[in-house]
Amino acid sequence: MDGVCHLCQGLVRFIIPRDPKSRFVFAPLQSEVAAQLLRDGGLDPKQLDTVVLVENGRYYTESAAALRIARGLRFPWPLAYVFTLVPGPLRDLLYRYVARNRYRWFGRDEQCLLPTPEIRKRFL
Repeated sequence: MDGVCHLCQGLVRFIIPRDPKSRFVFAPLQSEVAAQLLRDGGLDPKQLDTVVLVENGRYYTESAAALRIARGLRFPWPLAYVFTLVPGPLRDLLYRYVARNRYRWFGRDEQCLLPTPEIRKRFL
């Protein structure tokens, strides 16, 4: 997640209560932890415009990551996984459009979100 993006911060706050098994943990893409994870996965640590999901040693980005996250949430969100039937390049086109405009549409902070103690335990 982009730690300064309001959309990204909102998505973290959306995911946490819908993930009662705490399957998902988070790291701002600007952090050293995330940079190392990205390097380990062969991804560019300077690329801050995508969500990255590491699941069972595999790395997913863009719409594939978002849909796999939805699949891991409490009902009804796993139903969104049906969108994997849409070809990845088409899904990613929409994903990139939102990613390019996220600061303009949702805003941004000068520094990463300071999570509450409850949310902090879900960060790497």
